[in-house]
Amino acid sequence: MTVEETREPGQPVTPRWPVTVRWPGGSRRPVLGTLAVLGLAGYAWVASGLPPFSGRALAGVLIPGAALGLIGYGRPPDRIPAPDRIGVTGFSYWAICVAALLEWEASAFRDNSRPWHPSLTALIDPLIQPHPVRSVAFLAWLLAGWALIRR
Repeated sequence: MTVEETREPGQPVTPRWPVTVRWPGGSRRPVLGTLAVLGLAGYAWVASGLPPFSGRALAGVLIPGAALGLIGYGRPPDRIPAPDRIGVTGFSYWAICVAALLEWEASAFRDNSRPWHPSLTALIDPLIQPHPVRSVAFLAWLLAGWALIRR
C-alpha cells in the first residue's frame, strides 16, 4: 500500500525521514562492492587473456568456480518453498529450448562440426574473439555465479 492509499482525504502527504536512497538490490557498502567488481573485472581481463586449453586457463576457471562453490556450500541460501503445481506451458517452453540446443550440439558433434552445420561454440567464437569482449563475457560468467550463490 502506498502513502496515498492509506491517508485520509484532505491530509497532506508526509514522507518518513530519513529517506535512504539505494540502487535496487544494492549494497549497504558501495565502496566495497565497487572495489569487488573492479577486482573481478581485473581478474576477468587477465584470465581471458590466457591461452585457451592450457593449464593456466583451466586454473583461471577452476579457482573462481571453486571459490564460489565453497562460499555457496558454507553459506547455503534459504530454500524457496516448492510451488503447489508446475505450469505445464512454461515448463514446455523451457523443455523445447533445451531439447533444441542439445539436438543442435549432438548433431554438430556427429557431423564433426562441418561448415554447413557448425556447433554453437563455432558460431559464437568469432563474436567473442576480441579480448575486451571476451573479458566482459568472463566477467558476466563470474557475476552470474555470484548471483546464483546469493539467491
